[in-house]
Amino acid sequence: MIDAHVHLWRIGEHGCTWPPADLVAIHRDVELAELRALAVANRIEGVVLVQSQDNAVDTEWLLSLADDPLVLGIVGWSDLRGTLRSHPKLKGLRPMVQDLAADWYDDPAIEAALMAMADRGLVLDALVRPRHLAALRRLAARHPALPIVIDHAAKPDAGDLAGWEGAMRAIAERPNVACKVSGLVTEPGLTPRLDEVAEIVIDAFGTDRLIWGSDWPVLTLAEDYAAWLDRAQGLIAASDRGAVFGGNAQRIYALSGNSTSS
Repeated sequence: MIDAHVHLWRIGEHGCTWPPADLVAIHRDVELAELRALAVANRIEGVVLVQSQDNAVDTEWLLSLADDPLVLGIVGWSDLRGTLRSHPKLKGLRPMVQDLAADWYDDPAIEAALMAMADRGLVLDALVRPRHLAALRRLAARHPALPIVIDHAAKPDAGDLAGWEGAMRAIAERPNVACKVSGLVTEPGLTPRLDEVAEIVIDAFGTDRLIWGSDWPVLTLAEDYAAWLDRAQGLIAASDRGAVFGGNAQRIYALSGNSTSS
């Protein structure tokens, strides 16, 4: 199995300004050794490290860990307006859009970077909320060769699943867009509706464009690792778990190294 969405950080280092001190459970250093122990305990064969800070120094630190056999790939940060970093283990870039304007992806200033990403085979990880999906869909249409992965299923609003569903079904029509089943149990009020959310994304994207991730250690604000893994596996048919829990990540992020199993 591959966990396609985990974070590491050192408080006050490498550009780290989040999490804040009031998130007591995760306001601490989170290191690769702790992640490795968690992976062994849960039969995780490889991980994708995802940036947590909007700072290139954070990405450089993650890349310094790339030789570890557990690390299959890294999704780094970029604001997409400057020079793009190149590294064999850099598999994607993630500008942190969730708190930005709904039309951020329409900015002409990011077009050159998006074209360069497509040329290099880099994935655009989309940290978004439902209001960003229309602009992201337009981006996907402009750049059909650019693989896009929506993080955390676009953070559905439990009070407006119908609006989220319409936007997700629309963007799922773009074949270059995939979706991560991650970060859901920490969204307010969403846990009781996980079955409904899973049914929608499975129907919209198909299990060949779904990727599982833990969102650890943010996950631990709501649930422990083993419990979320077990819950997530229960949302996916046994015949599709090999793809969702490893194979799709391996293909979409062009990961190399470890084989996966359900």
